[in-house]
Amino acid sequence: MALKATVFKASVNLADMDRGVYLDESLTIAQHPSETDERMMLRILAWALNANERLEFTKGLSADDEPEVWQKNYSDEIELWIELGCPDEKRLRKASSRSKEVILYAYGDRSAPIWWDQNKSKLSRFGNLAIYFVNESIIEGLTAMTARTMQLQVSIQDGTAWVSSGDHSVEAALERWM
Repeated sequence: MALKATVFKASVNLADMDRGVYLDESLTIAQHPSETDERMMLRILAWALNANERLEFTKGLSADDEPEVWQKNYSDEIELWIELGCPDEKRLRKASSRSKEVILYAYGDRSAPIWWDQNKSKLSRFGNLAIYFVNESIIEGLTAMTARTMQLQVSIQDGTAWVSSGDHSVEAALERWM
């Protein structure tokens, strides 16, 4: 019998002073059986960092041809493709050809820097690709907030996000690699 996704609910109060975006959103996040809490919480952070009315979660790990989060225009064209982790160059090339903008949030304090050293010259040719590194302390801080029902407050100013929920909070200052 196949395992089913675990459903999480997050009420997100977002104030992005950098982009002038202020939202109160109720998110429903389906966590694939093979997805860790760390990765799921990073998906929520990626959504918050790029939030707008048309940004949405996809099937993620359940679909090979979709990113984790995307934004489509009214003509169903992909405007923003958001990936997580350390994907191969081929996947990012495909994303760059299908979307106006691609953002990768790389994570893994040991694996991501090695991946970056091996791929930065190949990836530099993609003009619509931005890569950010999310260090382990940010991931751990986000994971401490994981609950089936979450109340998250996110404030973004000067490129830094502050995420809080109850007694937990984390400052997410990401390192831009490209």
